[in-house]
Amino acid sequence: MSWAYTLGQIFVMFDLPTLEKHEIKAANDFRKTLLDFGFFMMQESVYVRNCVTIDKSDYWLKKVRNNSPTTGGNVVAFFITAKQWNKAEIISCVETHHKYRKKAGEAFPEQITFW
Repeated sequence: MSWAYTLGQIFVMFDLPTLEKHEIKAANDFRKTLLDFGFFMMQESVYVRNCVTIDKSDYWLKKVRNNSPTTGGNVVAFFITAKQWNKAEIISCVETHHKYRKKAGEAFPEQITFW
């Protein structure tokens, strides 16, 4: 067991089929499960959860894996550190949202602050 603190986030991105009634139910159940697990919706098919240790990220990745729908489609889950996230750049083509842009090295945007 690792007690090293590595603040970061788990991202879950998915593209699930929603043509049949049972596929729609499976996709909705998966979204609800992610919310129950403490994830929040960053975009329609992108959910994020804060993790403080590598062990916790492994725990949540396993929970996502075990609760992923079996109706087809793709689910991708990964952990990135806060340092890696700070190197990300949020790019928007809509001029009215320019105040929400983030450049590499800037702090987390207010809507993504976890503490």
